Amino acid sequence: QVQLEESGGGLVQAGGSLRLSCTASGLALSNYAMGWFRRFIGEEREFVAGINWDGSNSYSYDKGRFTISRDNAKNILYLQMNSLEPEDTAVYYCAAHERTSRLVWTLADEYELWGQGTQVTVST
Repeated sequence: QVQLEESGGGLVQAGGSLRLSCTASGLALSNYAMGWFRRFIGEEREFVAGINWDGSNSYSYDKGRFTISRDNAKNILYLQMNSLEPEDTAVYYCAAHERTSRLVWTLADEYELWGQGTQVTVST
């Protein structure tokens, strides 16, 4: 069964850090570009960070706070989030796009596979 499963979310105080993980099963992560998105209540998913298939190219909407990385040998994608703010409170999703190139994909519609999401709540 092909599956992406996020973990690492939770409640953190403003200024704190969290590291999200996305574990893939039933597929080889090295065949996919990956991304992190988030959804605020009542809104559409928005791009957070993306990385190409081998990790040689990545992009984050907030490079100073959010860093995406991957370990293809372990089939895991990561999102390190630092200096978290209450405005970062959302459900965070990982997604996979079956493409091996240098490109990073930033639109939700470009991704075929999605995890169920993990809640991140940042308190004041």
